[in-house]
Amino acid sequence: MADMIAEEGRFAIHDQDMTQAEVTYSSQGEGTISIDHTYVDPKFRGQGLAGKLIQEVIQHARKNHLKIIPACAYAQHHFETHPQDQDVLHS
Repeated sequence: MADMIAEEGRFAIHDQDMTQAEVTYSSQGEGTISIDHTYVDPKFRGQGLAGKLIQEVIQHARKNHLKIIPACAYAQHHFETHPQDQDVLHS
């Protein structure tokens, strides 16, 4: 069973000491973070792992009253196709 790992600037899904997927984010000043990179190992693509990781970042942002700049292509696509998450978008 895979585990969700939360670290400063990173959420990852690990299973048996292997990173299946990760998303990284960085602070962009007070109250704002940027989703910089999303990666899923080719063996695990198509299973919704990137979406789960983006949701973790969104929940982190909501909990900590942060706004998100979607810098990577996957994050941009997510916010374009999930209007329910746009409350955390940096304007």
